[in-house]
Amino acid sequence: EVQLVESGGGSVQAGGSLRLSCEASGYTHRRNCMGWFRQGPGKEREGVATIDRFGLSTTADSVKARFTISKDSAKATLYLQMNSLKPDDTAMYYCAVEDRYPCRSLTTWSEGGFGDWGQGTQVTVSS
Repeated sequence: EVQLVESGGGSVQAGGSLRLSCEASGYTHRRNCMGWFRQGPGKEREGVATIDRFGLSTTADSVKARFTISKDSAKATLYLQMNSLKPDDTAMYYCAVEDRYPCRSLTTWSEGGFGDWGQGTQVTVSS
């Protein structure tokens, strides 16, 4: 059984930074895609960034200049470095993993909810 545990969320002021982590266990798939998604209050879930088995990443235009996805395969851990945070970044952040290559688009994966998902970590940005 795949387990994904997110951490690193919290409350910060605008302009601050946070680093989210997602520890994965219970799978040995080699074609895995991993991704970060978020759902803000009153908003639809949206894709933030994905990274494939080769480390190739895709990041949403809205956060591309501020957020960086990375992974440590040896630790089976996914990261999201978030800089210059804005109140609009306030959301529950989820990580997900899917056994496929190439990764689905951010929109397709987010809307379809494919693969396995964590319980989320809350990020709150105050102005």
